[in-house]
Amino acid sequence: MWSLRSFRLAAGNFFRLYESNASSSLRFTRNSDLKRLNGFCTKPQESPKTLTNSYSHRVPLHKPTDWEKKILIWSGRFKSKDQIPETISFEMLDAAKNKVRVKISYIMIALTVLGCIMMVIEGKKAAKRNESLTSLNLERKARLREEEAMKAKTE
Repeated sequence: MWSLRSFRLAAGNFFRLYESNASSSLRFTRNSDLKRLNGFCTKPQESPKTLTNSYSHRVPLHKPTDWEKKILIWSGRFKSKDQIPETISFEMLDAAKNKVRVKISYIMIALTVLGCIMMVIEGKKAAKRNESLTSLNLERKARLREEEAMKAKTE
């Protein structure tokens, strides 16, 4: 039976052989021109021509929707809708969304802690009145039995 180590060695040998066969059809030269050997000719691929002076590094802009404008205001980026420009960058919008996400998560954490504290206080009040879940269930079951006994007598 094959062990895991022998299986790994066999798989490694297989992939090494496969890579050596695959690399014979594609070869990189020192000047990084890609040459393809088809058996007929070897021709370096043409490099794409670079545009001179016509390409500028501009950030793509986005026209914000009404909801995105509200997010920008909530995040504190802008004070009012009038101050928001016609187009904004995606980075600015992402930063505003992240800031709003963090604020919402903080609010949810605070509400969860507040809810836990309220439940502890309610539990303490119930303990002072000697109300436990067991006693409440026993009382409810006793009431249901009495109602069933009353229905049985009337029928």
